[in-house]
Amino acid sequence: MSKSSSVTKAFAAAFVVLTVSAIAGIVTMVILYKTQIATMNPTPRPTFPSTTTGLPPVMRLPKNLVPERYKVFLWPRFYSQIIEEVNVTSANQTWHFSGNTTVYFHCVQGTSSIYLHSQFLDVYGPVVASTDTDEGIRVTRMENHQDQTDFLEIELDYALKTGGNYSLFLAFRGELGYLDGMYVSTYKEGIPAHEDDRDTDRALIATQMEPTSARRVFPCFDEPDFKAEFEVTIIHRRITTALANGINTDGANIIDDDWKATAFQPTPLMSTYLFAFTVSEFTPTRSSNHRVEINTYARPEATAAGHAKYAADITGRILDYFEGRFEINYPQRKLDQIALPDLISAGMENLGLITYREGALLYEEGVSSLLDKEHIAELIAHELAHQWFGNLVTMKWWNDIWLNEGFANYMTLYAVDAVEPDFKLKDVNILNNLHYAFEADALASSRPLSTSQGDVQTTSQILEMFDIITYYKGAAVLVMLADLVDQPVFDKAIRRYLSDWQYKNTDQNILWEYIQKADDESTGERNIAEVMNSWTKQIGYPVITINTTSGEAFQKHFLFNNSAVSSLSWHVPIRAMRYTTLFRLIWLKPGESAMKDEFVATKGEWILANVNCTGYYRVNYNPENWDRLITQLQKDPRRIPLMNRGQLVDDAFNLARAKLVNVTLALNLTRFIRNETKLIPWAATISNLGYFVRMFDRSEVYGPMQMYLRNQVKGLYNSFSSYTDNSTVPTDHSSQQIQIKAIDVACSNELPECIEMAQHMYADLMKINSTNNINHNLRSVIYCHAVAHGGKEEWEFAWDLYLRSSDVSEKDRLRRALSCTKKIWLLSRYLDYTLDPELIRMMEVASSISDVSRNVAGQALAWNFIRAHWNYVRYWDPARLIEEVTGRFSTQFELEELERFAKDYDLGRASSAAYQAIEQTAVNIQWVSENKDVILEWFERETA
Repeated sequence: MSKSSSVTKAFAAAFVVLTVSAIAGIVTMVILYKTQIATMNPTPRPTFPSTTTGLPPVMRLPKNLVPERYKVFLWPRFYSQIIEEVNVTSANQTWHFSGNTTVYFHCVQGTSSIYLHSQFLDVYGPVVASTDTDEGIRVTRMENHQDQTDFLEIELDYALKTGGNYSLFLAFRGELGYLDGMYVSTYKEGIPAHEDDRDTDRALIATQMEPTSARRVFPCFDEPDFKAEFEVTIIHRRITTALANGINTDGANIIDDDWKATAFQPTPLMSTYLFAFTVSEFTPTRSSNHRVEINTYARPEATAAGHAKYAADITGRILDYFEGRFEINYPQRKLDQIALPDLISAGMENLGLITYREGALLYEEGVSSLLDKEHIAELIAHELAHQWFGNLVTMKWWNDIWLNEGFANYMTLYAVDAVEPDFKLKDVNILNNLHYAFEADALASSRPLSTSQGDVQTTSQILEMFDIITYYKGAAVLVMLADLVDQPVFDKAIRRYLSDWQYKNTDQNILWEYIQKADDESTGERNIAEVMNSWTKQIGYPVITINTTSGEAFQKHFLFNNSAVSSLSWHVPIRAMRYTTLFRLIWLKPGESAMKDEFVATKGEWILANVNCTGYYRVNYNPENWDRLITQLQKDPRRIPLMNRGQLVDDAFNLARAKLVNVTLALNLTRFIRNETKLIPWAATISNLGYFVRMFDRSEVYGPMQMYLRNQVKGLYNSFSSYTDNSTVPTDHSSQQIQIKAIDVACSNELPECIEMAQHMYADLMKINSTNNINHNLRSVIYCHAVAHGGKEEWEFAWDLYLRSSDVSEKDRLRRALSCTKKIWLLSRYLDYTLDPELIRMMEVASSISDVSRNVAGQALAWNFIRAHWNYVRYWDPARLIEEVTGRFSTQFELEELERFAKDYDLGRASSAAYQAIEQTAVNIQWVSENKDVILEWFERETA
């Protein structure tokens, strides 16, 4: 990104003048400092020589200066409406901004150098003054370091005094970014009259600062433990509305015919990565009957149509739930939310102004699906949980980002079920967290949940922390911790932790202290830090092997590469049961095996460990116990807790991948699924057989495998046929989800009645002037399989619908369906479309390519495509791209290509993903060579 700007100094000076004239009662720091300096003749203080102020920092800012408050003026120069007839076109849309900031800071150690962050900004006019004495201090040099530090170094004529209070004024100008920092997002308002209709084109300004992009908007101390207040003024066009973290002081001040200024009250103490503002023509949906003023902003036509009503309603209910659970009120009187056309993530928890992707927040009755509604509830709960975990109490550094994201995922489990009990998502999501984490954490190239600060320094290293381990392992170990100490004890500790550390920064050691104190008041039986550090400071997790004949139990580091040598071990809390009897909590200490009477099976009964899946570990048994569990599942699965029915499947398949059990044991376990009607066991079975599909859908194994799955799912599919054939769904939420699974598995495995149903519904939709009668819950799966079994006409119909649709959830369904075709030339065309932001939005590039790669016909295309266009696609979630596109790699040739890719390409923050893909591919090669014949024989025997 260019660091230059077309803004002239005259224009910048005009900005200062306009700011002063616009805001009644506010005297800008530019004028203040110029007045001060004109009457001052500062001289060096001999008692504070610059030679005593220490060495410059390496990557992190020094702690000798502590910011307390910022006053920020920002002027983004852009047109929100692109109208050809009014002498403005998209070609001359402006892409720059200017501003100034005054940061007030305290000096805790004398220094003659000020270090803060600035990136891609032209910074000028530095003014430093003592706020204690009104004395100006001459700046002798200012340098923006052109390296990974992004340091803005300001040298002073003499050293600042320890204990003194100072201010630094800086003016700056910069250019708008691409989905980070301050950026432009575009959309169309209403329905265009024709393809070239520019009257509907609109633009808005949005921000995304996490983790290190605040420095791209204004010079600042851009590290999470430099919390400060932010007092912001935005100059923007009169037809637009500005929103920010703080509360609007009192409307907006008119500057001239084009511009106005909106000032916002100071925020509570917060980190720079939470700084946010938007400028748009969006309109609010207000939530009623709540202490906090909640406004959910969206495109005017979406607001008018009521698409933000569900989000507005559930936000207040979730906020009430969290305030009650934590016994701490949300810290501001207002909470704004905004549905943006473009956002790099699904949501961002900025204090007082939460941003969301449009499709992740808006719900259109009759068009959006149940899954859309559930995802909206989950996402809002996640971002609202951050108002306490992350915003109120913040990690000291990014190595402990799991204290933000793991807690947000964990709290979401409970919040959604509390406010939408019909969804019944807690158990499903506990297993999802567990399984996502297990998959990534079973590689030797995994990383600890909490690393050392020294290992996370650069922006690329920080970005790599936003991964599956942080989000899903973080939530999973919290589930285990809460179960270990008992939920009431855990909740009491968390309330104290939040209360004592609000507006401060913590690390996981501080969290352990609060859990320990609450646990001591209850039982005091364990050393929490010792137990939990074994889970957060080491990679991976154990497999617990239980011999139900002898009662012996031991642990081993679970790795897909079972030949890898590892001496890691954990403090493992085990909840187990025998048939209907639940045992006390059993401990397995690091490096020890144990003989437990509870693990001895009597009278041929089975033993089941990790009851309700609260532990972050897998379980293996002696063959006899596995046989008893399999028999029980086939005879009466209800005897085994629902979550464990899913977990048994997941454990067996992954133990087989690691060669700890025979692969036929895992396959035998799937026989019971034919009579299973619950979502969790089916979801686990589909997910795990998905690995078999990826390994074998290019081989002779695939035909018999499809036949087996077709036979297994037929009964489930037929049980919903009276609904599906009439394009209706059951009333029960869980049944609606299993109906979608049944259709997907049946059509994917060529069940004739399923394919005929999908083609028939889609054909009716393609008729001229037809209305869409496909149930909104079923559209995604129907679209995909109709396009998969169709040709050019079906694909181009979906593409045309995608281009014409104004509903974001419908566009997402159609976009995914476009990747389902088996026609390679159509998939190639679709991949080319991802290079054009007018056709596929930049934030959807990675997911669109990933969708193509999941299609066996598109996997090689996607792999070649990302290599050919890496310099473009690398900016849009590159780690996910590499993981998805290499998911089928299982040959030596593919491994060599992947190794060459990792060596020859600039992977940046995707480096870890590439090396994990290399490790996984090596594991896949060995596993396929050892198991292919056995698996083929098993499927042929089952379908004979």
